[in-house]
Amino acid sequence: MPTESSIGLSSPVAAGPVAPGVYCLRVAVDVPLLALFDYLSTVPVEVGVRVIVPFGRRKVVGVVVGLPEAPAIDIALVKEIDQVLDDTPPLSADWLRMASFAAQYYQRPLGEVILPALPTALRKVSAYQGKLSAGGPVQRLDNRKPVARRDVPPDVPPQLNAEQAAAATAIAALRQHKTVMLHGVTGSGKTEVYLHAAQQVLARGKQVLFMVPEINLTPQLERSLRARLASVAGSGALAVMHSGLSDGERLRAWLQVQRGQARVLLGTRLSIFAPMPELGMIIVDEEHDTSYKQQDGLRYSARDLAVWRGSDLNIPVVLGSATPSLESWNHAQTGHYLRYTLAQRARDVALPEVRLVDTRRLALQQGFSPQLIKAIGERLAAKEQALVFLNRRGYAPVLNCSSCGWVSQCPRCTAYTVLHRAGARRNILQCHHCGHQARVPAACPECGDQDLKPMGRGTQRVEEHLAELFPQARIARIDADSTRLKGSAAALFARIHAGEFDLLVGTQMVAKGHDFANLGLVGVLNADAMLFAQDFRAPERLFAQLMQVAGRAGRHVKGGQVIIQTDYPEQAVYQALIRHDYPGFAGYGLDERKAVGLPPYAYQALLTAEARQLAAALDFLASARRLPAEQATMYEALDAITLYDPVPLRVVRVANVERAQLLVESTNRRALQQFLTTWSAALAGLARDFRVRYNLEVDPLEI
Repeated sequence: MPTESSIGLSSPVAAGPVAPGVYCLRVAVDVPLLALFDYLSTVPVEVGVRVIVPFGRRKVVGVVVGLPEAPAIDIALVKEIDQVLDDTPPLSADWLRMASFAAQYYQRPLGEVILPALPTALRKVSAYQGKLSAGGPVQRLDNRKPVARRDVPPDVPPQLNAEQAAAATAIAALRQHKTVMLHGVTGSGKTEVYLHAAQQVLARGKQVLFMVPEINLTPQLERSLRARLASVAGSGALAVMHSGLSDGERLRAWLQVQRGQARVLLGTRLSIFAPMPELGMIIVDEEHDTSYKQQDGLRYSARDLAVWRGSDLNIPVVLGSATPSLESWNHAQTGHYLRYTLAQRARDVALPEVRLVDTRRLALQQGFSPQLIKAIGERLAAKEQALVFLNRRGYAPVLNCSSCGWVSQCPRCTAYTVLHRAGARRNILQCHHCGHQARVPAACPECGDQDLKPMGRGTQRVEEHLAELFPQARIARIDADSTRLKGSAAALFARIHAGEFDLLVGTQMVAKGHDFANLGLVGVLNADAMLFAQDFRAPERLFAQLMQVAGRAGRHVKGGQVIIQTDYPEQAVYQALIRHDYPGFAGYGLDERKAVGLPPYAYQALLTAEARQLAAALDFLASARRLPAEQATMYEALDAITLYDPVPLRVVRVANVERAQLLVESTNRRALQQFLTTWSAALAGLARDFRVRYNLEVDPLEI
């Protein structure tokens, strides 16, 4: 076995220097161990270079992260590397600093940060099988097929209004690190501010990283970037990076930015790990969006890493949103971030009127109030588009038997299955947690009654009802089901922008970033579902979601309108929406959180355990909670740490695995990090004893 050099623990004493002409390499590999591994090489190797090394009975790709004078244990036990992979430039020192910070802050082994961040072809031994030469470097990647260049004719930039011009000038003038909060109402032209600032950065010979939260936002923005920045960066100098790309496409984008060929990178959260040697500015659009938080593996926040990377490189970072996260808003309020406000829409159209329809005493027709149906009809008659927003895909949330009360339940999860229309004659029940699918039963499994009925409404059922109400309207449904195939979302949005549809039915995919030219009305169904969720961030998410989707209305047509159906019109969320008052809502939300000690006034970590039996998961968490008290001498500042009792998750069972969680909290971020470093080192052994899987998440977004 290769030798370990433990991170954060005392290393074994070195057993003397290596022989002349032999070099010691410290290598990170993708294994769940808080360790680095020492190898020998007969050729000099730089830090940041990838190597193929023997690891147990297999060969793996690793990255050289250090060059110690001697290995950590007896040199006779240290193995030699198999191959140096110098087909790409070494990972830079600043890139490795970011990876090291992410590993330390998010409590993950360095190898589990570095290797998964690389394109697949750069971290798989199989990509090099048959191409290895004894002792020498491998083939080059320079001759790979180039990306087809999509030239877009340059456009004429619009005249900036006073607010836009002031923000763009101030941001472009920054020559050192500062995080800027660009708070602009929907339709205020934040993108134009980004583009003007980016042009100045590119003119200085620097690169720009432009981040968006969702894949489906990239095509429209890509066209804008190519049209506006080509004159400065060159028509082929834009690369795109997101999870929807093939392995080859992602590799080409990675190489383009690493070699400086691409001057602008447009990407989703994974693009924060792109190597950009001349990076001069990072822009994070819709910075509040939860899609910037990775929910498996390394559970990092790409927005927070962007701020750290900007600080490390001493470059400006721009965070833009109409509804900033309360954490970012608090930083702006306290002066940690600069703030520029765009209070007016860029075009000469007013913000849409937001109207609440009190549904408590109304007879709804398949979830629609008479007011909303009338408003849709009026917009269609005026040749304008209307959007019905419902954050639930499928036909109906559940199937129900009115005779005995049976409800369609997933056999593998403590969750209901959702009714989907899969074709003209075929319906299915699908679990949105584990993916389980089953045919709709002909009769109730409990009592045999054949009169099974759908309860509630999903996008499919809403689409069906609208087709009955407005048979002449061309309807498009926009959700995860209708845009499942690669490229289907971009194609559907292109048809919408071309005016091929009159009525849109969509989930959160349509809530942000899209500039619909002819959309006059947004109707919101079932918004109340998030009002009383257990997660303390639910009101913030609801407000952001509704303000974002409301902002799609009336961006180019006058008299835009938003109708929100609710049983609770007096709620603060809705009252702030009527006034388009984000600062008021944020102040109210921050006051609430401060009163009870929640983020951003406290810092949290969440330990989640999974096991076949819930008792095992809870027992593991209980033992983990006792560890600090039993080993108090190993921990610092324990009095600043609060460990809550272990509890089952709301959806306890997913895919026949039971889940529980334990929340850790502190008002001192440094104290929490010190505690987690010691605590996490002991959790792996504890998990083996209890035979559970676990995950420690820092700064969790969902509790």
